[in-house]
Amino acid sequence: MRESTGGTRDRIKAVALELFTEQGYEATSLREIAERLNVTKAALYYHFKSKDEIVTSFVEDRLDRMDALITWARSQPATLDTRREVIGRYADSMFDSEQPSVMRFFEQNQTALKSLAAGRVMRDRMLQLADVLSRGDESPAAQLRAALAIFAVHSSWFAVRTPGITDPERRRIALEVADELLAAIGATATGDTAPPD
Repeated sequence: MRESTGGTRDRIKAVALELFTEQGYEATSLREIAERLNVTKAALYYHFKSKDEIVTSFVEDRLDRMDALITWARSQPATLDTRREVIGRYADSMFDSEQPSVMRFFEQNQTALKSLAAGRVMRDRMLQLADVLSRGDESPAAQLRAALAIFAVHSSWFAVRTPGITDPERRRIALEVADELLAAIGATATGDTAPPD
């Protein structure tokens, strides 16, 4: 039985992700991806014309999730509970299925991503998400705290280097740090000088 087109695309993406993470984006060729898949380069070209297209497909998957989250968050009140729910949902999307591998790829290949259109679009969405997290507090400190809360979720993949740490533990730690940052957003606007307990 022939594999579906969607299944083939998913296999290509999975193998490309492995190679990009192992060797780096720049050092990996389409020929190597085809060889690991045991297909011809022409068969690979049928689905993706370039490495950039493969990376764009990773980014598009993330953008769809982020767009849905941003749309939902904008419909909610600008409260600490909403900020906590947003960062929790974001962490859920970052820790499910293949996302840990995608995050490691993004972290290891930042220089290459900066030059790709997909990388610039992803940066824009991250800023939109940070804007949603800091709604109700227009201060520069709130903007920075919101961005750092998102970064806490991302950086847990490479900054937490404790041997044997599980993904659920990594997620819990990331959300604890993010919550410390989110709790301070809006605190100065209400006269509080310290984040609530």
